[in-house]
This record gives sequence, C-alpha cells and structure tokens, in this order.
Amino acid sequence: QVQLVESGGGSVQSGGSLRLSCAASEYTFSNYYMAWFRQVPGKEREGVALITTGGSTRYADSVKDRFTISKDNAKSTLYLQMNSLKPEDTAMYYCAARRAGGLWWLLRETYFPIWGQGTQVTVSS
Repeated sequence: QVQLVESGGGSVQSGGSLRLSCAASEYTFSNYYMAWFRQVPGKEREGVALITTGGSTRYADSVKDRFTISKDNAKSTLYLQMNSLKPEDTAMYYCAARRAGGLWWLLRETYFPIWGQGTQVTVSS
C-alpha cells in the first residue's frame, strides 16, 4: 500500500508563500494521479489541485494563478507551491493519490482512496 507523508506547512502572513511536499513510500507517479486537498473544521474536504501521470493539471478556481502543483518523479515527491496566500487559505492540507485512468479531471475526495496525514497551513491577516 502506498503511503504518503506531507510536510512544509506552517504559519505565514497574508501575501506570503509556502511550499508543501508529499513524499510517497514507493514510486507511484507512473501509475497514480496525485492531488492536494484542504479542509477546515466543519466543512467538506475541498480539492485544490491535481496532476496526472502525464503532467496535466487542474486547479480549483479559488487558487488558480496562485498555486502550482508539480512532482519530481525521481524523488517520488509531490509539491504544492502556494503564493499570494490569503487568510481563507488557512486549512489542513492533504496529499492524495488514485490509480491512473478514467476521468482524469475528477477532483473530489470520493475518488481518492489513498491519503496522507495532513499538514496545517495558517495564514494571518
């Protein structure tokens, strides 16, 4: 079973930047679509960004032009570069994976069976 471990969260002021990382326990990127989700208490987990095995990406409207998802196949690591952070970006951020295939653009929690433990991002105004 693939294991995912996130890191890179923290506290930052509005307008700042953070880069999240997600290390996979085995080489997954050739067979898995990878994604970032986030969740605040009392709300559903929200899809933030997705990257396919071929490098196609999709972003939530709320983070377009501010966040960038990328991966390093050699290191089996997924990244999320977050710029121009806003207080509403405050959440627990999770890395997730699902086997490649089907409708690639699906960015909903239901379609991702593999999850990391999360890393907290806090943006102050």
